[in-house]
Amino acid sequence: MTGSAKRNKKVAKPTTVQWRFITVLTLVCLVFVGLAVRAAYIQVIDPDMLVKKGDSRTERVRQTRVHRGLILDRNGEELAVSVPVRAIWADPKTIHENNGLSSQKRWNALADVLGQDVDKILNRVKDPKKRFVYIQRQVSPAMADYVAELKIPGVYLRDESRRFYPAGEVSAHLIGFTDVDDKGLEGIERIYNEVLSGTPDRREVSIDAKGRSVELHSEQSGKKPKNIQLTIDQRIQALAYKEVKRAVSLLEATSGSAVVADVHTGEILALVNSPSFNPNNRQGVPAHRIRNRAVTDTFEPGSSVKPLAVVSALEFGSVELDTQIDTSPGWMRVGGAYVRDPRNYGVMDLTEIVKKSSNMGTSKLAFSIPRRQFLDIYYEVGLIGDTGSNLLGESGGIFHERSRWSDHEVASLSFGYGIAVTTLQLARMYATLANGGIRRPLSIIKSQQVPDGERALSSQTANAVVEMMEQVVSDSGTGKKAQVPGYRVAGKTGTSRKAVPGGYGEEYVNIFAGLAPVSDPQVAVVILINEPGGDLYHSGDTAAPVFSRVMSGALQMLNVPPDDKSVSSLAAIRGKRNDS
Repeated sequence: MTGSAKRNKKVAKPTTVQWRFITVLTLVCLVFVGLAVRAAYIQVIDPDMLVKKGDSRTERVRQTRVHRGLILDRNGEELAVSVPVRAIWADPKTIHENNGLSSQKRWNALADVLGQDVDKILNRVKDPKKRFVYIQRQVSPAMADYVAELKIPGVYLRDESRRFYPAGEVSAHLIGFTDVDDKGLEGIERIYNEVLSGTPDRREVSIDAKGRSVELHSEQSGKKPKNIQLTIDQRIQALAYKEVKRAVSLLEATSGSAVVADVHTGEILALVNSPSFNPNNRQGVPAHRIRNRAVTDTFEPGSSVKPLAVVSALEFGSVELDTQIDTSPGWMRVGGAYVRDPRNYGVMDLTEIVKKSSNMGTSKLAFSIPRRQFLDIYYEVGLIGDTGSNLLGESGGIFHERSRWSDHEVASLSFGYGIAVTTLQLARMYATLANGGIRRPLSIIKSQQVPDGERALSSQTANAVVEMMEQVVSDSGTGKKAQVPGYRVAGKTGTSRKAVPGGYGEEYVNIFAGLAPVSDPQVAVVILINEPGGDLYHSGDTAAPVFSRVMSGALQMLNVPPDDKSVSSLAAIRGKRNDS
């Protein structure tokens, strides 16, 4: 071999075949290196990842279905129950993977049964990246079965519950309602949401290929929901609502409320408002209808609190039961204003002052005692402040405390102006008078123990004022339409003008508050008619007849024996005549 040939051999470059071999070999080495690194990562650095993925195929969490607790009345009647329903949901990713949007006929059928627009439903499931979308919740089992028969890929059903209220609008303001997730939004449902709610039992298990549980890993007990029993007697509740609703309609009033309370225990037997709403279908219900007016709305009580002027004077000792008060000439100038009676009643005793609802009489009684003594009685009888019911949105009333009170302010206070209270607060005041002067908190939750009471005034004073109020319901009294056949009834009318900017307008609030039977008081009832629109605007013509029907029904339902001997004797005589 020559020298030139040797030089040519040394500088020869690799052929194409050799480059390909080197490239492939390098790639193969890189692949194996990558696999080794990945294996090392999986086995050493993050060994739990594949374990979790494997477990996700075989491990499941099982939860028991939990229904919200029941709300019952005092007799065990159901006022709120949970019923099983289904939710329709979709997995957009599964829908797209199975070409689920291709069957337009099935989607149209789904939209028709749900009452929805098909385009809106399809728009919700068009994103294949989503894994969960609600189509409609709380559908009936029958509707859910129909949806299941459509067999749309990626559309599923899940169990849930819906709150149902058998009493409907009768107890709507008191019971309240829940949202779609069973969370209390109003009334008892909201106040006691934690008590009524529960959490499911939780079990972690392994399943086989057929979905059967084959191994239990852990088990955790959930919180059991509790039932709540109210003090409400649904029979009295239904009666009170019927009568208030009827009165609001006939009198063309803006609204009406009623509260019935047990005077010895402070238990609320009925609490109603009209207009009301259907808690099972709240679509289109305005917000003002949902407000529990008997608890939230305040008003000037007018003559319904005039007995407190008599109570305070008797308690202080400035008058006796037989004291005469001269109200002549039927008016007097107090400060820069006048206090008037409808006419000159002349000299009257305390019973006549209450019976004839004399502004002059109550003003002079208020002037006969120290200011502080007179103001304190409004707190003592439970008219101002928290009633103890703990109801949602409860108002404590409006009572402007000040260091100095003018004579006109004191006079106005004696006949129910310059103070604003709720229907519930007024019921507590009358329950205190009926209970011999012992003040107890009002309650809405049934309890085996009667809450402790505090003596607000002497039993002699309380009983004497109750007997005075009995004359209001006599044939010559302003509240004669509140009479209840067979029972002695005591009460007081209240007709007050509604305040407007700069004074008082032409709208009225009508109240009748009372108790029965007088010989052994058991029940206190307060009726409020707000802004009657007809020709009748005195409480003796509007609220008193409603009081009579509600009180009569309540006494009969509670099996309270009659105490009016004159009526009982007349009934006995008629019975003998019929027998003969």
